[in-house]
Amino acid sequence: MDIDIRKATEEDFPAIFGLIQELAEFEKGLDKVSNTLEQMYEQKDLFECYVAETKNKEIVGMALYFFTYYTWVGKSFYLEDLYVKQAWRGKGLGTQLMDKMIEIAKAENCKRFRLQVLHWNEPAIKLYEKSGFTVDKTWYNCDIHNL
Repeated sequence: MDIDIRKATEEDFPAIFGLIQELAEFEKGLDKVSNTLEQMYEQKDLFECYVAETKNKEIVGMALYFFTYYTWVGKSFYLEDLYVKQAWRGKGLGTQLMDKMIEIAKAENCKRFRLQVLHWNEPAIKLYEKSGFTVDKTWYNCDIHNL
């Protein structure tokens, strides 16, 4: 399989935004997406992203992340979204993207790598556990939206 895992550029934002919408639909939350492509351009300094691109220049997967700080451990890596298009799943792209994220977190001297996963997304949970993650079911998400 001829796939290039590369750092995304602004030119990739429309394809990345499309993947974000596909992920939201897969997670049964498309109606909760308030982000826009314009907002991504405006806030481009707040996140980084890698994409999985075919030899025909089609972006079929992405991993979007940012760095944060946790008081208990210090500098940390937060993987906001990892998504691979349905037709490309089961070919190892999720593992390739995850391996790249772990490589970056290590290179950046992060003390923690964190992500979230829906309790019903068994394939993702298996990928994360295979990559070395512990799935902690102790904490709840607490959010305020639309500030």
